[in-house]
Amino acid sequence: MTQRLFDITFLGAAPFWALMILAPRWHRTRAIVASPLICLPPLLIYAVLVVPGLVEFSAVLANPDLPALQQLLGSPVGTAASWAHFVAFDLFLGRWIFFDSRDRRIHPILISVLLVSTIMFAPLGVLAYLLIRIIRKPSRESKVSPLPETRWEF
Repeated sequence: MTQRLFDITFLGAAPFWALMILAPRWHRTRAIVASPLICLPPLLIYAVLVVPGLVEFSAVLANPDLPALQQLLGSPVGTAASWAHFVAFDLFLGRWIFFDSRDRRIHPILISVLLVSTIMFAPLGVLAYLLIRIIRKPSRESKVSPLPETRWEF
């Protein structure tokens, strides 16, 4: 069962990645990926894998130790759960990049390349996108507004 769950994890996310990368301007893409629930398939697989061993996972994660974590994540269930975790959170980050880049009017071809790198190496893809955000100023037509001032009330 673990192998099967591992095999289907990315299949639950792939259609959404394909829409954001291959059809970013299609009117239905925005509507389909609008819900953060697109991350649900890999999250459910993660739950199926982790919940039965929650005590073991909790013990290792509550007091992280490299050899113990290596042993847990090196097991078939640990590896499949890690993969589901990566796929779910990478998709969540990719979805954020997709919408944020649209609001900032960053060209979809550039974002498609970044989304592919986010699938493969999420931290590097997100880092590249954050650098682009810093370098590129929002256009005047952009819906992006500066962050509101924070008021501290005591």
